[in-house]
Amino acid sequence: MLTRSHATEPRPIPEPPRRPLPDPAPDIPDELPDPARIEMTDIAAALSAGWNDFRRAPAFGLLFSAFYVLGGLVLAAVALASGREWWLIPFILGFPLIAPFAAIGLYEVSRRIEAGQPLDWRAVLGVVFAQKDRQIPSMAMVILLLFMFWVFVAHTVFALFMGVSAMTNITSSAEVFMTARGMMMLTIGTLIGGGFAAVLFAFTVVGLPVLLEREVDFITAIIVSVQAVAENPVVMAAWAAMIVILLAMGIVPFFLGLLIVLPVLGHASWHVYRRLMPDD
Repeated sequence: MLTRSHATEPRPIPEPPRRPLPDPAPDIPDELPDPARIEMTDIAAALSAGWNDFRRAPAFGLLFSAFYVLGGLVLAAVALASGREWWLIPFILGFPLIAPFAAIGLYEVSRRIEAGQPLDWRAVLGVVFAQKDRQIPSMAMVILLLFMFWVFVAHTVFALFMGVSAMTNITSSAEVFMTARGMMMLTIGTLIGGGFAAVLFAFTVVGLPVLLEREVDFITAIIVSVQAVAENPVVMAAWAAMIVILLAMGIVPFFLGLLIVLPVLGHASWHVYRRLMPDD
């Protein structure tokens, strides 16, 4: 009698242990286009567009610039009350270092006008407030550190050239600046301050608006901003000089001119950025 042999059935191959799926990747940084070449006509067009943006939404510009006007008036009052009017010199010369702060809200206004999005206070201020969780605070720290270092250097230059010369009233002691030593101090101090302003301009002319518009870290923003300046050295130098001249004109009448100058420059800076970093 034939017996059926019990054939060994193939044993199932155990499945390898499944690895858990990785967590969703964090926000992938945006790819930035190469900086474009621009001409002086682009600067003129950006200024015209900045003026149009200010005329279209003047309340935003006046609000953001009012903080700096009030700050300048408070600094002047403190300096006059303490009898140290010469302290105003490094702050006034260093104002271009902190002016980019005022531009954040203005960039958002220009961006919304450009995109056809509504201009309401909640939306604009909400975007500006939301920057605290992004990279702009890191850039702000860079700006503040440079400004504080400039003020320290300016005081040091004054001490080196003027020693313990008392300047209790700048209206009666202004002749100190007309001496050979005073003129040398102003020259060297202006050159050093110009160097600080040039570095910060190269860091922020593209760095700040790109941080507002795209998802990149502040180091990348600084690098691409410097690249944009290096790609357009003459045009960017002219734009920087124009910013300094217009800010100086705004500061002279007791800082009140900044109510107009700062918003127009802030909006225009956005349009310069859009020409330097086109979408394509």
